[in-house]
Amino acid sequence: MVGLGNPGAEYAGTRHNVGAEVVELLASRHRGRLRKAKERALVAEIRIGSARVALAFPQTFMNDSGLAVAPLVRRFGVEDLERLVVVHDELDLAVGAMRVKLGGGLAGHNGLKSIKGHLHSDAFCRVRIGIGKPSGRAQGVDHVLNAPGKAERAELAVVVQEAADAVELILTDGPTAAMNRYNIR
Repeated sequence: MVGLGNPGAEYAGTRHNVGAEVVELLASRHRGRLRKAKERALVAEIRIGSARVALAFPQTFMNDSGLAVAPLVRRFGVEDLERLVVVHDELDLAVGAMRVKLGGGLAGHNGLKSIKGHLHSDAFCRVRIGIGKPSGRAQGVDHVLNAPGKAERAELAVVVQEAADAVELILTDGPTAAMNRYNIR
């Protein structure tokens, strides 16, 4: 399970780092500790039910996420990319919305493009966390790299919890079960 974001304290709490927040939450829930790994990522190995799960937060910038994800996929022997879960921010979903998706388009997300480029496939599972589109004259880059306001932060905190729940369901019961549960709302 990979949570996308940018490394460094200046990006913590930004919209772009909601995927990383899910990784941190899952590590905490399951008593894992994220540690620096040679694959340019922070990694924790945990158990969810009877499954051994690797959690990762790439320490590359978002647009180069594939540089960390491809070596992690090799290290942990992920042959079926449906078993790779990537959690990321999504401009095309309203703040607080979440969808589970298996394969398909990348919606212009540069982190996903990098992962697809390095894995030569887009067959991985995604948990998409809505951060909404920028309003007014704001640009997408400014929107994703800034911290949300208090009300939006509260909505994102709830959806980060739901995304962690969705990841657990994907890992125990599969992507279809998670899509049936979380995409219907």
